[in-house]
Amino acid sequence: MRPHVLVIDDDDKITSMLRRSLAFEGYEVTTANNGLEGLKTMLASDPDLLVCDVMMPHVDGWEVVRRVREGGSAVPVLMLTAKDDIQDRVKGLDLGADDYLVKPFALEELLARVRALLRRKADKMEEESNRIVYEDLTLDLDSREAIRGGKRIELTAKEFDLLHLFMQNPRRVLTRDSIMDKIWGYDYSGESNVLEVYIAMLRQKTEEGGTKRVIQTVRGTGYVLRGEN
Repeated sequence: MRPHVLVIDDDDKITSMLRRSLAFEGYEVTTANNGLEGLKTMLASDPDLLVCDVMMPHVDGWEVVRRVREGGSAVPVLMLTAKDDIQDRVKGLDLGADDYLVKPFALEELLARVRALLRRKADKMEEESNRIVYEDLTLDLDSREAIRGGKRIELTAKEFDLLHLFMQNPRRVLTRDSIMDKIWGYDYSGESNVLEVYIAMLRQKTEEGGTKRVIQTVRGTGYVLRGEN
């Protein structure tokens, strides 16, 4: 899918120019000519990048960014301003803007900043995709670390693999046989209570500090990752 860029600016010449230029670069482009219309479009289309002018009637760019961030969106924001004033830049950045470009600007520079912001977003999404989160428990697949309540949990290789299996299947009951096959292999011939031993060790490590149990026993079947309630 093509990245979607939303341009909010009350200058028709700028929105028209950016629509053509961004579309030529391969982006899907939506435009709005005031802040209120832009916010409505933002909610309806969920763009990958927001290019927003500062000085607009009724709802200005600062208010747009403030509402976008208060609404929980992390969409990258490139702000456009006719004022080369450090205080204006600081205000926009404090409200949650990611980058600033002063008018009049070179189109090549704007396109470069758009590419950089979208690349940064893609890198962040890739980084987040290597983490699995369940409630207050996080599993980092790159570093093979577990974190609960901000505290790192030291796990052996098998403990990590077992917890990974549970976190890939939250709230799904896993039978004892299916766990043994996936973690130890179908031809495992070691101790018969190895799973119970590892479950006990995982519980001990993930429940330190009085945190609630997340690995529950389902009698006669197996185990499940879920809260106590």
